Amino acid sequence: MSYYVPSTESEQMDMLREAGVSSFSELYGDIPRELLVERLDIPGGCSELETRRRMEKLAAGNKIFRSIFRGAGAYNHYIPALVKQITSREEFVTCYTPYQAEISQGTLQAIFEFQTMMCELTGLDASNASVYDGASAAAEAAAMCRDRRRSKVLLSGTSNPRLAEVVKTYCYASGADFEVIPPKNGVTDADGLRGMLDETTACVYMSNPNYYGLIEDAGNIGDIAHSRGAKFVMGVNPIAAAILRTPAECGADVAVGEAQPLGMPLSFGGPYLGFMTASAEMTRRLPGRIVGETVDADGGRAFVLTLQAREQHIRREKASSNICSNQALCALAASVYLTVMGPEGLRNVALQCVSKARYASERISSIPGFEMKYEGGFFHEFVTKCPGDRDKLLMALEARGILGGLPVDGGLLWCVTEMNTREDIDELAAVLKGIGR
Repeated sequence: MSYYVPSTESEQMDMLREAGVSSFSELYGDIPRELLVERLDIPGGCSELETRRRMEKLAAGNKIFRSIFRGAGAYNHYIPALVKQITSREEFVTCYTPYQAEISQGTLQAIFEFQTMMCELTGLDASNASVYDGASAAAEAAAMCRDRRRSKVLLSGTSNPRLAEVVKTYCYASGADFEVIPPKNGVTDADGLRGMLDETTACVYMSNPNYYGLIEDAGNIGDIAHSRGAKFVMGVNPIAAAILRTPAECGADVAVGEAQPLGMPLSFGGPYLGFMTASAEMTRRLPGRIVGETVDADGGRAFVLTLQAREQHIRREKASSNICSNQALCALAASVYLTVMGPEGLRNVALQCVSKARYASERISSIPGFEMKYEGGFFHEFVTKCPGDRDKLLMALEARGILGGLPVDGGLLWCVTEMNTREDIDELAAVLKGIGR
């Protein structure tokens, strides 16, 4: 099979008409004009070499950072070469939602292996495959916890703000109540949660580690939610899951997260991969699709599409989700990454993140004005105060090829992974110290 499948101009116009538009530009009508490139400055008749040179000149306008100290939901991790080598094979690149599922045994097996690994990582009983990203996974998890009696969603104020907006949007569209649990000293306020819970609360969502990098008392938050009959949805960093208590050990009914750290590059924000696992009790409420293992007519190992909760497969009024696509290629990348790394490799990555983040926090917080904002344990992100003009400081770092921390209320949110060397951290501290003088 070729990498390139051409279509004629008339075929393209037929497809546009079927989509209800008259031109390709109409397909991007909802995107602000200032974000669109109307045309590339390439004169007609350029040779391939001339065109390449012009494109490389345009690409040179992108800023490539030598050192990245920013996370906040998308993380710079090492990706073994085997991940791209395997996922770029044509039979995998073309994989999509298996509409004639049982014919696609290879695709189903890849999905089944992904589900198995997600269950091992979170300790829960069932996994789907898969949803668009970590934010939509959180929103879908909140939706699957609601019923006619309980519809209110409580979300911790220490969650990623972009994730919170997605959950809020889902709740608004379905007419569900949405409230934010106030944070206290950078973590979820347990007493505040107790006062907000009532008989209409469907679920409590909390991330661990949270947006500020702090380790939450997840078990306690889960117990409080369950004490009033609500479900506990726990957000998970899949790298941190290698060394922290599993969601199952913390009493989570549903665990969700962004799988981008598992073998997917930053890529300007996507495509990413949301994962969801649930207890046996919640399995039939999982959105998307679930692949199961069985035996064929000859007694051999086989795979089947077991459960599907979307409206294309069951009566629309009974559908619990409208997730219509399957992130199979991204799920495959996560599976290959986890297979190549293995349990010890993943644990080693997590431990490197912790140790390097501790070293970085010590170096940065020793500089006057950059004291730690929050006390308590953290994984690989932490917040420091920031003296002076944050924008000026970040621009000074950028001039040195360093992407600094993300501005948050009262400081900067720093992130350190296994990709940051000791020399990188020392250079960061030296630049910060020089700016502070």
